[in-house]
Amino acid sequence: MNSLNIANIIRFFALIVAQVLIFNHINFAGTINPYPYILFILLYPVNNNRTLFIFMSFLLGLIVDIFSDSGGVHAAACVTIAYIRPAILKFAFGMIYEHQTIRFNNTEIGNRIIYFSFLILIHHFLIFLLEIFNISRILMVFQKTLFSSIFTLILCILISTLFSKKQR
Repeated sequence: MNSLNIANIIRFFALIVAQVLIFNHINFAGTINPYPYILFILLYPVNNNRTLFIFMSFLLGLIVDIFSDSGGVHAAACVTIAYIRPAILKFAFGMIYEHQTIRFNNTEIGNRIIYFSFLILIHHFLIFLLEIFNISRILMVFQKTLFSSIFTLILCILISTLFSKKQR
């Protein structure tokens, strides 16, 4: 087992613990819920086994669902963003992704924000759409998605910047 796999395992469990013990208890104004546990999916190495990655994403969402008593919405959202992640990577990073040479520590902050934003918005929209599951309350879904996504994006950028090793 190499150091990259060990780092991913540590990140997996650390983000679950942080989400369950800290971030699940944050609820600003009834609409803002941060979900920075998806940082595991966002920062997972590009050239690793895709099947394992989607399974790990499902497991991540399922564990958060179990502790949040949310009935599978996190697992569904995590699997969805894990599945569409290559398309978003190609859109945000272009040729760097084509050559499989992305190292998130070395990417431009603008590209990273675009990449994080798209996946976070999709993830949060799915969570709140499945949680509320009422088309007459679609404005509430959009409101919760927007505000929670902004807060989660800020947290993810801060966490990824604080815990990254710059290698330029």
